[in-house]
Amino acid sequence: MKQSEFKKRRKQLMQRVGKGNIALIGSASVHTRNRDVDYPFRQDSDFYYLTGFNEPDALAVFIPGREQGEYILFCREFDEKKALWEGAHAGLEGATKHFSADDSFPIDDVDEILSGMLENKTKVFYPMGRDSDLDLSLQEWIRHIRSQSRSGVVAPAELASIEPILHEMRLFKSAAELELMRHAASVSAEAHVKAMQFCRAGRFEYQIEADIVHHFMQAGLRAVAYPSIVAGGKNACTLHYTDNKDKLKKGDLLLVDAGAECDHYAADITRTFPVSGKFSEEQALLYQLVLDAQLAAIEQIKPNIPWNAAHDASVEIMTKGLVKLGLLTGSVKKLIKDEKYKQFYMHRIGHWLGMDVHDVGDYKINQAWRKLQAGMVLTIEPGLYISENCKTVDKKWRGIGIRIEDDVLVTKDGHEILTAGVPKTIAEIEMLMAVTYEL
Repeated sequence: MKQSEFKKRRKQLMQRVGKGNIALIGSASVHTRNRDVDYPFRQDSDFYYLTGFNEPDALAVFIPGREQGEYILFCREFDEKKALWEGAHAGLEGATKHFSADDSFPIDDVDEILSGMLENKTKVFYPMGRDSDLDLSLQEWIRHIRSQSRSGVVAPAELASIEPILHEMRLFKSAAELELMRHAASVSAEAHVKAMQFCRAGRFEYQIEADIVHHFMQAGLRAVAYPSIVAGGKNACTLHYTDNKDKLKKGDLLLVDAGAECDHYAADITRTFPVSGKFSEEQALLYQLVLDAQLAAIEQIKPNIPWNAAHDASVEIMTKGLVKLGLLTGSVKKLIKDEKYKQFYMHRIGHWLGMDVHDVGDYKINQAWRKLQAGMVLTIEPGLYISENCKTVDKKWRGIGIRIEDDVLVTKDGHEILTAGVPKTIAEIEMLMAVTYEL
């Protein structure tokens, strides 16, 4: 993404922070996996959103109206030995030259320098309670300023969370962001198609996962947006199943929930399909019900429609269908009011999508469901999960888990399904799987 995009975001942030105030946000840290092995580094989404700086041990400072420069970056100094062992890093010069910081300082000197930047500021915006190290450091910096009150300096009088400002910004995707999300969605869709093509009884869940991740990487996307769910048969009734270790069985369904990440932007797709390539009668009836619920929910995605409308539409379709199939009995209206459908459909219709797979942004404003607006991206993912232990339904339905999920952009005139490249009708899936593909 071009630096101009990050500059535009910083300008917008500082307009909302206002002159006389200051905003701070720290980078992610490197985390130890075991002994001297680290987890792959992934930058904090809020920090990256404003800086494009993909290194740990950094702190971004924003001071609207500062004459010497409004954007200051504290980061690691360039170290030739570290570069030899771990690769290139920006250093102080790179922070200004390549990442457009107005000023840069060594992160090791932050205690000495930052307290001076906090002097005589009215309010400090930062991610309150999310970064314990920054919480403690900020207390120390303010305590230091207060100790100098006799010299005429004044400590900030108010601390405020930066997240309401920043997360509202992140909720609306720019053209540059949507380009990345479309690419993540396209590659992820191709991987799901391959999962259908290469699925067969006798393979293991982890082999399907490997097929998916292999395609991500071959397409240049090395990071998954979240741990892949590859759940055959009854495993699909565990909503966040990630063991991915069982052998696929003839006659079972396979639920695959997987998405790639493109330059910190996520895709999130779920498809459910028959291991042997053809749905049984019971599987087809339940699958069509979930698909009908999803299509009804997607129809609700347009500007000025409340967030909850899609969920309500899916619940109505799902409850009517469950009554028709005999899994629920009684008045549809009363079943919905009493939430009886939740024994089979226990989660909501979806979530915001962006730099985080469960992305930031409020769902309600002043206790009312917010209305959708162009530029928002969300998932639509109804599901049915009938446990093997569910004694209230006929045995033929038990052990079936189905979810269908797409990523949907709200447009000026309606919506765009970013993940439309994956088949989801029964006929399309069975036709695709009827062809034998070499592993």
